[in-house]
Amino acid sequence: MERLAGILLPISSLPSDYGIGDLGPKAYAFVDFLALAGNSLWQILPLNPTEEIHGNSPYHSISLFAGNPILISPELLYQEGLISKDTLESLKGESSNRIAYGEVYKKKDMMLQEAFKNFKEDEDFYSFCREEAYWLKDYALFSCIHKKLKSPWWLWKDLPKIEEEELLREKFSQYLFYKQWKALKKYANSKGIKIIGDMPIYPARDSVDVWSNREIFKLDVMAGVPPDYFSPTGQLWGNPVYNWHKLKERDFDWWTLRIRHSLKLFDLVRLDHFRGLSAFYQVPYGEKTAERGWWEEAPGYELFERIREEFPHMPFIAEDLGTIDQEVIKLRDHFNLPGMRVLAFAFFDKNSTHLPHNHTYNAVVYTTTHDNMPIRDWFFKELDPFQRARLLDYLGYAPDNISEALVRLAYMSVAKYCMVPIQDLLGLGEEARINTPGKAKGNWEWKLKDIPDEEVQQYIQSLCDIYHRKGSLKNLISQGVSE
Repeated sequence: MERLAGILLPISSLPSDYGIGDLGPKAYAFVDFLALAGNSLWQILPLNPTEEIHGNSPYHSISLFAGNPILISPELLYQEGLISKDTLESLKGESSNRIAYGEVYKKKDMMLQEAFKNFKEDEDFYSFCREEAYWLKDYALFSCIHKKLKSPWWLWKDLPKIEEEELLREKFSQYLFYKQWKALKKYANSKGIKIIGDMPIYPARDSVDVWSNREIFKLDVMAGVPPDYFSPTGQLWGNPVYNWHKLKERDFDWWTLRIRHSLKLFDLVRLDHFRGLSAFYQVPYGEKTAERGWWEEAPGYELFERIREEFPHMPFIAEDLGTIDQEVIKLRDHFNLPGMRVLAFAFFDKNSTHLPHNHTYNAVVYTTTHDNMPIRDWFFKELDPFQRARLLDYLGYAPDNISEALVRLAYMSVAKYCMVPIQDLLGLGEEARINTPGKAKGNWEWKLKDIPDEEVQQYIQSLCDIYHRKGSLKNLISQGVSE
């Protein structure tokens, strides 16, 4: 019976001398760390382009198909001769565990300009442009116009003239990103590490996805969730919701295209806001909170039957958190998709489904997610005295290190996959939180200063041994031999 473990760490949070984690040497070093620690999974968050105006969130991107150019590695470009040694040095910043996005965007743009000037178009580039044309052509055009007009597409009137060289540069940046990403994924797989990617359910309203596919979206409403644990007034996302009637007419073509694209990039795909594929919450466009919304059914069964035709092994994880009803559970279980169990949610109710004794094998257990406060400070700042007492009663003792205790509890779970955010493994607190839902600024800024040391590696390896969360033979071999 397969029992695997891994770490949740977005690419942007990798250690880096260049302002933000990237697809370069430190990413490869982290793969080595995972393999040596006996882990088999690396969960990242979306790789899509980010913007300061939208809080640098990869869940609010101008494209669900494009990669984020600021994650391109300067060191790998230097090794290819695309940027100079002086440029490489100029891209370095002070050692910090915070990402200064404004500076990163400027420096990476300068880097890509130089790389573009030094690049000689070749068959590999042309082949990439042909293979990815189904999204790349529209993305390049949209990105060029967006940068010039600096306004959302529904305000565009007189479109500027876009030169062929401008389009080529946008395509070139995507070529570099995907070239580096595919090489990293190939290396991870060679070490027995599977990549879990994240597929946001909705595109941003101001995105090429909506601009070029308006008929499959409802633009008079916006997505969100009703009042819940995260927010007393609900979450107002601002994304348009799907026109499922139109998508059904088109045999869900756009959705299957997205799935196909995601499974080229990742080994497993976490389906963000899975409940929205059973029924989705919508709010009239222009509302200030999500309180005046309503639910509407989505054709989840028909959608997944179509997806299963092409991907019969169904390599998905259902993010089944939030307002969940029996219909969501039925949809998840009908297609045998593993759901999520989060220990940070387990102690609010006496017999929560997130408590380990209620876990099932076909699930992924987490200590926390990227939307939660890390365990160390969560224990004191988010649990009230009764909930803390419930947790200690459940453990049967008062641990000196609450993070370590819940990490161990996650590894014990019967769930086949155990995913622990790096913050909880390292015993970090609120300062290392990645995202706070409903908060507009200050998210997505935390990153590691260094790859965890050998002591952490051995700690994880011991957990894998004790709770029999073993990697594949290839994973074990890779610890001693680099392929």
